[in-house]
Amino acid sequence: MKTAHESGLLGRLDLNLFRVFAMIYQQRNLTRAAQLLHLSQSAVSHALARLREQLGDPLFIREGRGVLPTPLAEQLAPGILDALDSLQDSLRTLQSFDPAQARRRVRLNMPEQMEPLLLPQAIACLAEQAPLLQVHSSSLHWAELRRELELGRIDLAVEIARPTDTELRQCQLLQEPLCVMAPAGFAGELDAARYLQAEHVAVTSRRRGLCVEDLALAQQGLQRQVRQRCQHYLSAALLVRQRGWLLSLPRRYAELLNAGLGNRLLDMPIALPAVTLNLYWARRLDNDPAHRWLRQTLLELAQRQAVDE
Repeated sequence: MKTAHESGLLGRLDLNLFRVFAMIYQQRNLTRAAQLLHLSQSAVSHALARLREQLGDPLFIREGRGVLPTPLAEQLAPGILDALDSLQDSLRTLQSFDPAQARRRVRLNMPEQMEPLLLPQAIACLAEQAPLLQVHSSSLHWAELRRELELGRIDLAVEIARPTDTELRQCQLLQEPLCVMAPAGFAGELDAARYLQAEHVAVTSRRRGLCVEDLALAQQGLQRQVRQRCQHYLSAALLVRQRGWLLSLPRRYAELLNAGLGNRLLDMPIALPAVTLNLYWARRLDNDPAHRWLRQTLLELAQRQAVDE
């Protein structure tokens, strides 16, 4: 049971200040908190000053370019975050979403190399159920992408599996086994020794360092000969035909690219893990009806494609 003192303190507090407190606590930065709350930095500073005065504690102290919570803030934070999440969940249950009537822009982010494989089928699937949706696709590097997701400027991202923080959610979308594209004149079978001795073209957006296949090979103590690096699988596939190099890439994408090239598609002779692509989204959108429908629709599409294979 609440004491009279506790009830009086709660009655004097502006509960909107707790939203500001929660965002500062999560972001550890007043500027980022202001952006996510769609407030000016001065408004956030003023709200924090009011809460400090009412609670009699600094709550956050400056540390470098950000802030750190005081012991009292650490003590308050779990209860405040849980209460705000519960309130948000309660409000979202009152909302409904009708895909057939939805007029909104869906912003997807995916690796540029994979867009030809993923985007056309995603648009076709969404258009069947939500013909008024507009789908915009982009390709951002991970550091920028994380921030755009948190700010709500990207709805969903498709990316390789990677560790993330508590502000982002992820789940597996699909797995694509690797195969090897070889020139039409490549004779005979491809075994591990022949694969490692051959010259390869690799596709990567990294300026330096190993690409995914080479990292997987290195974990087995193996190394191949990469003769050329490029940014797009189409460029690499053309180089396979022109120069006779080998290209390792996801099987379905290889079939799509090779339709007009006439290269050979061979099984990967070394046991390498499939390319795993995950869906990423902001945690605060977990229970948003429109976003939940979008995630579920894309996951069901990926599951149907896996069964068809």
